[in-house]
Order: sequence, then C-alpha cells, then structure tokens
Amino acid sequence: MKELVPLSGYYYPNKMGRIFLLALEEVMGRNGLNALLNLIDLRQFIHELPPDNLEREFDFAYITNLNRGLEEIYGPRGGRGLALRGGRAIFARGLKSFGALAGVGDLAFKVLPLKTKLRIGVPAVARIFTQFSDQTSRVEDHGDHFLYYIDRCSMCWGRTNCDRPVGFVAVGILQETLRWVSGGLEFRVEELECICQGAQSGVFRIDKEPIQ
Repeated sequence: MKELVPLSGYYYPNKMGRIFLLALEEVMGRNGLNALLNLIDLRQFIHELPPDNLEREFDFAYITNLNRGLEEIYGPRGGRGLALRGGRAIFARGLKSFGALAGVGDLAFKVLPLKTKLRIGVPAVARIFTQFSDQTSRVEDHGDHFLYYIDRCSMCWGRTNCDRPVGFVAVGILQETLRWVSGGLEFRVEELECICQGAQSGVFRIDKEPIQ
C-alpha cells in the first residue's frame, strides 16, 4: 500500500471510532477487518477497540487510511460498496443514540409530516458531528433538496488529486439517517464536491422526495 496519511491532530470521540470499527466488522467479518487493520498499521485495534467514551482520540487519519485500505483490498468499486454499507451500519449501530437525535424515534415524532421530519433529522446529524468531534458540518435547505456540507472532513484527509469523490461513509450514514427518520423510506444522496478533488468542502445533495 502507498504511504499512509500521517496523523492530523483532528479527532472523533472514541465512541464514534468504536462504532465505525464494529460496523466494518459487521460488513467485512472479523478476519476481513483484521486484515485491513494490519494493512494500515492500526494493529492496536485488533485486540482492543477504542473505549466507549466521548474523549476525542480517534484521529481523522485513521478514517482516511481505513478508506484507502478498503480500496486497496477490494478495489475501487468493492471499497466503495463496503464504505457505503459501513456508513449505514455506523448509524444503525449507535450514532442514532447521540443526543441531537434523542426523541426522533418517539411516537410524537413519527406522526409528523415527512418534510418536517427531514427538516429536523438532517440538521440533527450535522450537529452531532460538529458538537462531538472535530468534523464541522452544516446543512442548507434548497426547497426540493438539502445540501449537507462537511467543511473539515476525515474521509479524504491528506488526500489530493482523487479521480472521484470518496465520501462514501458519509453517504451511507445519511442514507440510513433518512431511512430511520422517515420510517423506512429510501432517499437519493449524492456527493457533488469533494475536498480531495480541490473543493473547499465536501458537498452532498439530499433529495427530499423518497425513491419510488
């Protein structure tokens, strides 16, 4: 594998790193995850996952190197698919338990109109990352769609000249967020711009109408 991306000094809480690794194990199997961790020199997590706390100690570079390792082992298409599935599993495994989404699963929320639920749920995910990690996220409402911005991003930290966007984990997280918030509907989420291609921010378009 090419030279690993060095540590960034920006962090996720250990809990998010733990959820991410457990999500990858869910989609890759234990042996697949161990092979990935060996490849990118994160062997310390083979025997002991990050602790289940909110201390910011899981470096952005770990995410970048995990992404690159997936591409190295499974190829660009296979790595993309696993990153998407991993993103969805991240939300399902525990991200929805963070404070900003508290109450979103309650009955009072479930009876709200779909557009209202999306207007509450999508910005709540951005607030989770901005509040609990060094990732900065924000949302703009454009009528028939949202634009979700990641201004400081881990998925392409230290990467340049990518031939395609690489924010697949975020796409998976957003897809599963929308599915959960809407009660099981699927929505189109597309990364329009990526920092590793020279953009100022990662920009994701989220359609408000579910896929038929």
